[in-house]
Amino acid sequence: MDWASIFIYDTTWAFAAEIVIRVIVMFALIILFLRFTGKRGVRQLSIFELTIILSLGSIAGDPMFNEDLPLIQAVLIMSIVILLYRLCTWAMMKYQPFEDLLEGKSLYIVEDGMLVLDKIKKGKMSHDEFFAEMRQQGVEHLGQVRTGLLETDGNFSILLYAPDHTIYGMPLFPKQYQPVEEIESGTHYACMHCGYVNHLSDPNQLCERCENDCRDWAKALNSKIVR
Repeated sequence: MDWASIFIYDTTWAFAAEIVIRVIVMFALIILFLRFTGKRGVRQLSIFELTIILSLGSIAGDPMFNEDLPLIQAVLIMSIVILLYRLCTWAMMKYQPFEDLLEGKSLYIVEDGMLVLDKIKKGKMSHDEFFAEMRQQGVEHLGQVRTGLLETDGNFSILLYAPDHTIYGMPLFPKQYQPVEEIESGTHYACMHCGYVNHLSDPNQLCERCENDCRDWAKALNSKIVR
């Protein structure tokens, strides 16, 4: 094994100095690019912004060490990408359908303390992923949540019930999110698939809302949220 070939190969001192210059130039261009795209470019990225960042990495990376690529080509390409970004941003502000096409739409995940069925059926959100997001926002059960939205940038937005209007809901923590084996009279139970709350006479009773042969029920909670 030739260690010199692995680490050095045909790199000369002249090309090493050229790499230093290339990296400095491209690093400065990246900073300028992000500065031109505005503050949104450095926040949680949407699909459109992630596309821009990935393009930026490809544009900036190769000219840093490839001597066959002149810097003027990278500058030209980056300028075109900046122009496209500005053009798309203007079009999104002007035309809502175009913004929906690039950014997507916010998805309703929770309404009135229950999961939105069509999003569950389409696999838009897994239970584990959703539960984790809700727990991080201090939510103990769905009965505390009036509306839950999955935003286009991947973040969750929730509207809570007022403490005095908290309803029974499906628990979100693992110890409470367990199927019951015995039914207690006068107790509320939540479908573990959709969050529908009902009184049961049989632990294997079908959920009236799911319509998918769901028979798993957890004991519903109605504790008020603590802020």
